[in-house]
Amino acid sequence: MIPLSYFVILLISLVISYGLKLWFTQLQKFDAINHRSVHQTKATKTGGIAVFLSLFLFSLYYYFQSVQIFDFSLLIPLGIMFMVGVYDDFYNADFKLKFFLQIIVAKILIDQGFVIDHFHGVLGLNEIPRLASQIFTVFVFLVIVNAINFIDGIDGLAITEAIKVILLLEFFSLQSTPLFSLGMITALSLLPLYYFNFKKDYKVFLGDAGSLFLGTLIAIYLFHLLGPQYQLKSSFVANKPLLAMSLIAYPMVDLLRVFVIRIYNKKSPFSPDQNHIHHLLVKKGIPHYLIVLIILSVSLLFVIVPFII
Repeated sequence: MIPLSYFVILLISLVISYGLKLWFTQLQKFDAINHRSVHQTKATKTGGIAVFLSLFLFSLYYYFQSVQIFDFSLLIPLGIMFMVGVYDDFYNADFKLKFFLQIIVAKILIDQGFVIDHFHGVLGLNEIPRLASQIFTVFVFLVIVNAINFIDGIDGLAITEAIKVILLLEFFSLQSTPLFSLGMITALSLLPLYYFNFKKDYKVFLGDAGSLFLGTLIAIYLFHLLGPQYQLKSSFVANKPLLAMSLIAYPMVDLLRVFVIRIYNKKSPFSPDQNHIHHLLVKKGIPHYLIVLIILSVSLLFVIVPFII
């Protein structure tokens, strides 16, 4: 993609985000305000829809131009998770159904070549058998997608985590990855949501449509990192699995923490609450934007670890 395309993507995604916000506002389709909410103003859950629509429209444009800027077949698993999220946003899908569909999507990605079949020396393991690698890949996919979904609780946090992973993996790579255009379109389409997220009224939230879509994209990026095609620049020496874990350190730690708390309290690990780390910071009166900056700073420190051990 040429640099001019970046401006066009940003502009169109802004228009789509604003248009969807106006439409849902007219329909009075707002996110419910309840005991778990950290907002007290009207907000639409259209951010994820805007991001996916932007990606889909640009993909269609390049497809009809016979220019394959990325593997368009990836829109199938991404689209399935997006639709699951849309349904969940408006009809509160049962977590068992979401879990089942996530397993299907994980299998689709495995068949597309995104599989963890090498541990690169972690735990003394290297190449692992095909069946074990597929089961492990499904498990890791479920963890990543739900971890990203779980941190989407305050303004800008999930957006920032997604952009961070995309940019860092492209930066560390010896050359642009096959996912470069997919990642850049998504990252640019997310930028307008910072404005709509942090508005004082009539906000636009990412929604499950966005968080499940981003979780799937992050999983794809991390699976590519762990594959043989991804090569780090010569100036960066790190163990791939450790780097992958460091890139999503905050979502992983937060997921593990809330699961332990919920199980200890004899609740379903998937029952929503306000025990996430970012929720605890909100209760201390820290503004959302500052919490995002704090978490981003700490998570960037985690990323340094694989390069120094």
